[in-house]
Amino acid sequence: MSTYFPKPGEIVRKWYVVDADGQTLGRLASQVARILMGKENPQYTPFLDTGDHVVIINADKVKITGMKQDQKVYHRYTGYPGGIRSEEMKKRMVRKPELIIEDAVSRMLPKNKLGKQMFTKLKVYRGDKHPHEAQKPEAKVFA
Repeated sequence: MSTYFPKPGEIVRKWYVVDADGQTLGRLASQVARILMGKENPQYTPFLDTGDHVVIINADKVKITGMKQDQKVYHRYTGYPGGIRSEEMKKRMVRKPELIIEDAVSRMLPKNKLGKQMFTKLKVYRGDKHPHEAQKPEAKVFA
């Protein structure tokens, strides 16, 4: 017996729209990461990108539980001596809420070239408008 692997031309990708309004950040991120990886598809293969495209709207209305809004701090390093930059979650939520969701999802994807390729299929928008109507995305509701 041999295992069937889908060829790159055989992989059909769907587009989904997810409304983040009132959804918990971590639960939303884990479910979106599963779709991006392709674990929802019957043709899932761990070493191939079989995932679908996801458009997240209303990123500014995502629910943050506990004290994370006040206590969580995002750090990044510029590469220079003394170049650590920090930003509190509350300030980032006001400035650019899309980054909070993108950060949560990207950390749930594989940390390799395949994970970076999967991450490119994620689009996050602050409001309820998005420029992907031509792809005819389906509404995806998580229970």
